[in-house]
Amino acid sequence: MTHVSSSAPTATSSQTSPTPSLLRTAGLPYFVIAFIARLPFAMMVVGVLTVVVSARGSLSLGGLTSAAVGLGTACFGPLLGAAADRFGQRTVLLILAIANGAMLLLFTVVVYADAADALVLIAAIGIGATAPQVAPLSRSRLVTLIADRMPEAVRARTTSGTMAYESAADETVFVFGPFIVGILASAFSPWAPLVGAAVLTVVFVGAFALHPSARAVSVHRDSDGRAPSAASELFRPRLLVIVLGILGVGMFFGTMLTSLTSFMADRGAPEQAGLLYGVMGVGSAILALGVAWLPAAFTLRARWLVFAGILLAGSTLLLFVDTPAMMMLALAIMGVGIGPTLVTQYSFGAARSPLGRSATVMTMLGSGIVVGQSLGAAVAGELAENAGTGAALLLPIIAAGIAFAAGLVNWRLSATASRVLSEQTPAV
Repeated sequence: MTHVSSSAPTATSSQTSPTPSLLRTAGLPYFVIAFIARLPFAMMVVGVLTVVVSARGSLSLGGLTSAAVGLGTACFGPLLGAAADRFGQRTVLLILAIANGAMLLLFTVVVYADAADALVLIAAIGIGATAPQVAPLSRSRLVTLIADRMPEAVRARTTSGTMAYESAADETVFVFGPFIVGILASAFSPWAPLVGAAVLTVVFVGAFALHPSARAVSVHRDSDGRAPSAASELFRPRLLVIVLGILGVGMFFGTMLTSLTSFMADRGAPEQAGLLYGVMGVGSAILALGVAWLPAAFTLRARWLVFAGILLAGSTLLLFVDTPAMMMLALAIMGVGIGPTLVTQYSFGAARSPLGRSATVMTMLGSGIVVGQSLGAAVAGELAENAGTGAALLLPIIAAGIAFAAGLVNWRLSATASRVLSEQTPAV
């Protein structure tokens, strides 16, 4: 992935000097800070579940509390993205870093105090509502830099590569986040992961907010000279179909992990569900990174259908799995489809973001994943408990079908090849 420098090169300089890389443009510290700043979000849901079950002795309350965190994120995420578009990322993120760190500590106190369960749930919603949207805002920030500083001819490939990296980074932190929670809870106390998340939030989200790239986004917005698009632009079918597709992906994540846990519990080894799930996660991250090297002739709308089709085909194997080995094969096939599908959807989101609304769009997509994941996990858990694992394993197939169906609708909305090519240049 390549980028041009912050100063616009002349024709002579562009011929005599190489195009700077993404690493040189944004700087290595940016990627380190942005990566670590995502960890608290990945630790929150599992950390909340762990401390509630330990302090209150109720798995049911723990599940409800985790869902409340997701609800807060889903309801307020897009509003925080809109605020970042309006007031700038730096201001919004600094406020959220302090607020979310405080909510994490307050939640810990409320859980261990003799407070009503309703207060625990309200505090959990507060954690989700103030969760810094680092991943969506990082995507928005990098897409803005691409649009502002890159030659038009290479924007499409650079955007695709950036979305691939961002998706792989997300999947990596969501593997390491629960792992860190387990280590801190075992080594210290069940409250330790939330305190650790609070410290990481204040330090690294604050650093992410203060990074010079946040100022670059504000300069781009202020110097553009044009008013942001109307909010109604966010509800056009060509954007909403992406939200629907990414909602299907989120539902797939939630239903697959929950039904897989039920599948392994039937075999007396529920603790191994995470290991099997990792087969899909590793393959998904690797294939997501590989999207950057796909030829431009393999258009975005075609990628959505092809990879969502692979995901759907792999999920249908769940109808026939009866051993962990067969489940691993199905998960490996699904991993080939899920990562590239997610990257493609985010690329479409970047391409179709209305003027001045990129942070809003990215947080809409991020919230779509959270809503789908929470809804899918809740429904799959209920179905597995009341109707058995076989019924729960139908849900990932339905979720994959939603993602594929949205791709079909998107194909129709992206009517001509020339229109697709024009969409591959981000409109920020």
